[in-house]
Amino acid sequence: MEPRNSTRLLEFVLLGFSQDPDLQPVLCGLFLSMYLITVAGNLLIILAIISDANLHTPMYFFLSNLSFVDICFTSTTVPKMLVNIQTKRKTITYAACITQMYFFLIFVELDNFLLAVMAYDRYVAICHPLHYTNIMNRRLCGVLVLVSWIVSVLHALLQSVMVLRLSFCKDLEIPHFFCELNQVAQLTCSDIFLNDVVMYFALVLLATVPLSGILYSYSKIVSSIRAISTAQGKYKAFSTCASHLSLVSLFYCTGLGVYLSSAASHSSQASATASVMYTVITPMLNPFIYSLRNQDVKRALKRLLVGKL
Repeated sequence: MEPRNSTRLLEFVLLGFSQDPDLQPVLCGLFLSMYLITVAGNLLIILAIISDANLHTPMYFFLSNLSFVDICFTSTTVPKMLVNIQTKRKTITYAACITQMYFFLIFVELDNFLLAVMAYDRYVAICHPLHYTNIMNRRLCGVLVLVSWIVSVLHALLQSVMVLRLSFCKDLEIPHFFCELNQVAQLTCSDIFLNDVVMYFALVLLATVPLSGILYSYSKIVSSIRAISTAQGKYKAFSTCASHLSLVSLFYCTGLGVYLSSAASHSSQASATASVMYTVITPMLNPFIYSLRNQDVKRALKRLLVGKL
């Protein structure tokens, strides 16, 4: 393969899921439906939290941020895929590919950090209920979200700059439905040893630190719940973090499933299919998890929807 130096003129080809033309309308309808459900569901959660004064608490402040990030997360990949299916053009320019990769990395890391922040919020609420208001004040909540954004933006910028230094070959087919960092790096004619070191070091660091925080928070939460004498008290304490625990399980299990499936099958197509779970399915299910399991959100949504009719 020969290197091409005029990277600004490059176009990548996103192969997607299937080359079967009969399957394209089905895929378009399916992903369009899931995308609309994701945007509508998360937007309703945000509006319900804004409109209901009872939900102006740290937990729901973080949830509204998570819903906003999930809308952006899905919007980074799905609209481009739908356009490619409709126009039957699978190409994406070099600049658009780097931009998509940059924003994808921002929002996937933000999801990661916000779940950790929400775990800390539940830890304080259950383990230190008398000091909850003082600890989880507006300033700390704002700082936690701001730091999450800063770290996510800097990480995405670092990874994008590392890709910009690479030269690419003539074979520019990406066996995925979006510009995934590892898949793009595999197309280069340059030495990617440094890129691999940075990519995997950042992955380990930015995945294990929030996950460790979540595990520590829930270990303390479990200890506190076990110390409660009444069954009703235990149920009430656990119910406040059940929805968040469901989100954490869904996010990390689907993310882990992507890497395990791609490693086991050595198939990029399998990796693309598995990626749908955490790029599309997880953001779509998040509003349902919180609205179905949380009575406060249920009441707020009901008032919001009834008030609009």
